[in-house]
Amino acid sequence: MKRSAGIVLLLLACATITRAAPADCWALRKHGRNAQECFTALTRSTDAYERAEGFWGLEQWEEANAQFREATTPVDSRSIYKVRWGLLLHERFNDSDAANLFHEALNKDPSLAEAYVGLALISADGFNGHAEEYAAKAIELDPKLAEAHEVMADLALANDDPQTATAEADKAIALEEAALKNDALDAMAIHAAIELIGDRSPDAWFAKIRAVNPGYGEAYARVAHQLELHYRYEDAVAYYRKAIAADPQLWAAHSALGIDLMRLGQQEEPYRELELAYNNGYRDAATVNSLRLLDSYKNFDTFRDDTTIIKLSKSESALLLPYIRTELHTILAVYSKKYQMTLPGPVQVEVYPDHEDFAVRTMGMPGLGALGVTFGEVVAMDSPSARKPGDFNWGATLWHEMSHVFILTATDHRVPRWFTEGLAVHEEGQRSEEWKNRVTPDVLVAIRDKKLLPVEKLDRGFVYPDYPAQVIVSYFQAGSICDFISEKWGESKLLDMVHSYAKLTTTTQAIEQDLGLSPQEFDKQYLAWIDNQYGVEAAHFDEWQAKLRDLVAAEERHDYLTVLKELPAVLQLYPQYVEDANAYVLMAAADKALGGDTKAEAAILTQYERAGGQSPDTLKQLATLEAAAGDNAGAIRTLERINYIYPVKDEDLHHRLGDLLYAQKDYDGAILEFNAQVASNPADKAGAEFELAQAYYAAGQKDKAQESVLAALEVAPDYRPAQKLLLEIQASTAKSN
Repeated sequence: MKRSAGIVLLLLACATITRAAPADCWALRKHGRNAQECFTALTRSTDAYERAEGFWGLEQWEEANAQFREATTPVDSRSIYKVRWGLLLHERFNDSDAANLFHEALNKDPSLAEAYVGLALISADGFNGHAEEYAAKAIELDPKLAEAHEVMADLALANDDPQTATAEADKAIALEEAALKNDALDAMAIHAAIELIGDRSPDAWFAKIRAVNPGYGEAYARVAHQLELHYRYEDAVAYYRKAIAADPQLWAAHSALGIDLMRLGQQEEPYRELELAYNNGYRDAATVNSLRLLDSYKNFDTFRDDTTIIKLSKSESALLLPYIRTELHTILAVYSKKYQMTLPGPVQVEVYPDHEDFAVRTMGMPGLGALGVTFGEVVAMDSPSARKPGDFNWGATLWHEMSHVFILTATDHRVPRWFTEGLAVHEEGQRSEEWKNRVTPDVLVAIRDKKLLPVEKLDRGFVYPDYPAQVIVSYFQAGSICDFISEKWGESKLLDMVHSYAKLTTTTQAIEQDLGLSPQEFDKQYLAWIDNQYGVEAAHFDEWQAKLRDLVAAEERHDYLTVLKELPAVLQLYPQYVEDANAYVLMAAADKALGGDTKAEAAILTQYERAGGQSPDTLKQLATLEAAAGDNAGAIRTLERINYIYPVKDEDLHHRLGDLLYAQKDYDGAILEFNAQVASNPADKAGAEFELAQAYYAAGQKDKAQESVLAALEVAPDYRPAQKLLLEIQASTAKSN
């Protein structure tokens, strides 16, 4: 193996090990040399800082922490000591205290580039938009700091900017070579990731890494993480395995491997890998919480058929399974036809009633991760019971995530984040007008303030957002771009773009080839379309906000005449707003308070429903008005919408809907709803079983009718209607025999 002059000198210097500096010990380790004796010698130093570095190198974390505390106590201690202490804490999962130390170091020495590198690392782990800003500041302060260029390269690649990633990685390598160190192994790993993501061979870069340190597993792990960020989970698993093969004691890679295997729907191997990491001291939040989640799977039921695997909590599987399985089969049929493909195997859908369990599935991933997440052919999502009623539409989420399953499969996971997210948002609106992409207040402000990103840069709004609402804004923008393409060029153009991405084209190439525009002209036309759609609302946002606030106050003091007089104009300023204190509900309440004008109340609530309003209580109020007016079909449609929002913990919903369907002689629908009522643990269990028995009997399913009526009588033996129905069923069965 060829050695640089710097490494030869380093090894000679370390022959007298007691004279080695901390940097020498870390260099030995990075080059695959046995640094144990070097670090041990440091622990015997009379200098607390050197002792801290020695204990850190020996992975004696508590001792290292104590020595860093001693080293940084003197007022005149060097600022870099706090940076090094912060990096230790970052390595040991304490980013809060690490960030404080970096800031303390900068307060003392504002020119300390290494502190900005530390802040960039923490921000990158949290997918915080300040990461790039911190890395750029570090480079500004010290252009020769190779680590800063490596961080910048990593961030650029995560943001789908391989050109910048290449340039920054090259700078890091050149700086290390100029210093005769040949230490830029992470920059070489980024180069390998760039090649893999571009579907080219990374072998040359891995050969360079192995020439320096054949046991440098971190290189493969860094590549694996980039593959995760680009949706390539199976490839990420392969590279985490390579990381472990190179360095079997790289516990972070064992943990990451376990988590990615979980994302691919496995359980046994993930548990072994996570437990191995945990037992060897790697106990970050992702490892600990993932082990707890695996332990909780005993509380789930699994339902399989030829095309689906559905995992539901035992506490709500009887209620949710019929709805989710039916919708999932509908989605498979619709998307298979639309995308002209069949999935290679069953799709797995996991539904979590505890949002924290779902959050574990999204740890270490960019974006909201708030409702659902897709890993190839595995979908994880919140159950309606995990959210506040009205916060979440499980149906829309399932259509969204299943679009990802098809598009990731169709493109072999070679698709930019903005396009697959945008197409999934677009598909929600294709499924239901009420589920379409709605402009929220955050989005209106972004439109007003001209914060929408160019289409070529839209991915960065999902991964490292520059402001708190940018992820939400980016989802809206991506979805509205797909709406715009569909409206201007036709729905088929979206499929053309899917095929283009499958051929490894870039966004620039896809727009030029499929739409016949430059990205710059596309942005110009899209922004004009957005302005036509939402420009008035955006321009009057502050006016709308102030007037709505005044009318909420008027409603609170029961000034309903003012509410009814002023609200229609406020509603026209922003008709898509259906969240808390919206104009629709305020007007309906005023109509009711001023004399019970049920027609006016129903009319405004119908507008609320069509605008995408999701409050179950408000929609149930509308259904009551529709049924009272004789519009049973309308009441059924409204109550069925609630089933997509909050079908849990609401026996009244299923009872009312079941009664309406039964009256319409839709016995299959009534059976579904009365079964849901029974599964909701109703107060009147006998009555619920009796109603279910009636529906089964009307549908000609006598065996099931008898089972249900007997269940009713088991609860209430003297229940006369159930007794009568049982005799009728038995007589009918005897007659037919």
